Amino acid sequence: MRSTSNAVVLEALESNLAYRSSRVCEWPSRTTEFESYVSLDQNGDREGIVGSSTGLRGVLDLIRTVAPTDSTVLIEGETGTGKEVIAQAIHTCSRRRDRPFVKLNCAAIPLGLLESELFGHEKGAFTGAVGQKIGRFEAANGGTLFLDEIGDIPLELQAKLLRVLQEQEFERLGSTYTHRVNVRVVAATNQDLGKLVAEKLFRMDLYYRLNVFPVALPPLRHRTQDIPMLVAHFVRKYAERMAKQIVKIASAAMDELVRYPWPGNVRELQNFIERAVILTNGDVLQLSALPCSPKLPTGPVTLADAERDHILNALEESNWVVGGTAGAAARLGVKRTTLISKMRKRGLSRAMVQGAI
Repeated sequence: MRSTSNAVVLEALESNLAYRSSRVCEWPSRTTEFESYVSLDQNGDREGIVGSSTGLRGVLDLIRTVAPTDSTVLIEGETGTGKEVIAQAIHTCSRRRDRPFVKLNCAAIPLGLLESELFGHEKGAFTGAVGQKIGRFEAANGGTLFLDEIGDIPLELQAKLLRVLQEQEFERLGSTYTHRVNVRVVAATNQDLGKLVAEKLFRMDLYYRLNVFPVALPPLRHRTQDIPMLVAHFVRKYAERMAKQIVKIASAAMDELVRYPWPGNVRELQNFIERAVILTNGDVLQLSALPCSPKLPTGPVTLADAERDHILNALEESNWVVGGTAGAAARLGVKRTTLISKMRKRGLSRAMVQGAI
């Protein structure tokens, strides 16, 4: 029987899905106020979960079931579906909610440093180790460790990860002292780990240890009922941040947003709405160019420009993950080091590209 405090947290999470489903499709002929699409209470969206679709409610039911336990959870879903938000919700609804929630994107850390990030190191353990450092497992002791892009962990580290999952113990790099921890692991991936196991790229024993309680997130194209509420949520968020009063959207524009397949899922929709809010001056959201608008060439393209654009497209499709089986290097059919060299040559970095938008 769960405690009263835990029940309160679960009820708070449930309230974050507040909606007016009977009014979602009743759009007037010209414009619609955003209040017709979503109704958030005073603590609305505390977990960042917005929607009312059957698929999303199924995910919420799974969260309610597994959160009070200490079982390992594997969240599976396409890029941009909100895996980190779900991991945070699991932690918040658990008995560990007052303890640390530590995050690590396994694909974003250079392969040579990933072991140190996970387990820590002692001074002098390797060149550049000028001091002692605790790893993410130690930092998350008593709480939850979220390992994103778990499929990108190299094989040589997978055995060590399996050990700490099973035994809750490890050694820092450069030390023989065994540290014991109490950490719940929530992992996430946009890859098919079963396929990686078949291809000998992922350990079968680690896969089964992670896959204790799988949670599959539906892509946004399979939960179009949620799009109007997500649009209203993001408009409210960015309009408040930019001190704007945007309360309406043209019904035809909302129709187009619902029909668009959103290959980048919620993240793509969020970025598009942020751009729309920036461009809006009145109280009606202005969509200057829908995502389906084709990109037209503006003039002659040099070979160097073509290579740069090709690399940039691969980086954006992989969410700027360079290594791993789903990274940009694999998409382009080149080595990770080769791609990094070309990125430097062409002046490509995530910060540079975002700053130019």
